[in-house]
Amino acid sequence: MNYFAHGRHFVEDPFFLAGVSLPDWLSVLDRRIRARARRARPLVESEDRRLAAFAAGVCRHHEDDAWFHGTRAFAELSLEFTLAARDVLPADEGFRPSFLGHILVELLLDAALIEDEPTTAARYYDAIDELDCELVETLAGQITGSPAAGLAPWIRRFSAARFLLDYQEDAKLCYRLNQVMQRVRLLPLPASFQTILPPARQRVRERMHELLTPWETIG
Repeated sequence: MNYFAHGRHFVEDPFFLAGVSLPDWLSVLDRRIRARARRARPLVESEDRRLAAFAAGVCRHHEDDAWFHGTRAFAELSLEFTLAARDVLPADEGFRPSFLGHILVELLLDAALIEDEPTTAARYYDAIDELDCELVETLAGQITGSPAAGLAPWIRRFSAARFLLDYQEDAKLCYRLNQVMQRVRLLPLPASFQTILPPARQRVRERMHELLTPWETIG
């Protein structure tokens, strides 16, 4: 799951929202630092309401991902998109098509949800802007056991960029995907990659209920 799918039910609780976002924030900021559920779980009982909510959000992130990545819909869509990527990247027999197949399911699910819930998307960013980012950085260190140096300015950049909203348009989505490609040291995508996005969007929308059922019923 990606940021909005993880967090859209928790926009009225900024510290829970920060917790559910933390593992993905750290994967960009510093992949050596991990927010693990086993370290977060004891802190859910903290008397500090903000720390308790933050830790509960981290736990929820891992529960969500474990279920989501185990669904038949995710497995089938990610394979389908991997094969489609290989068709437009014929010289690429490496890791890039399978990586794209995986993340396209997540990003296009966020795109569909944001299209359906624009008010919640706006509130999502409002909630991030309400955070005391220095406090979030401190709390993250308690959960990870390592200083999350630089997390506070990263959160501010994340909110200012509003890049989740770019997933609505194919060209902007490709631009954001190429930023990811650069970060993980994979070759950039050619313009022809955009051709697979309209049918991929439709396929995710067709199976969205299968990907979302637990979150729709346990919001």
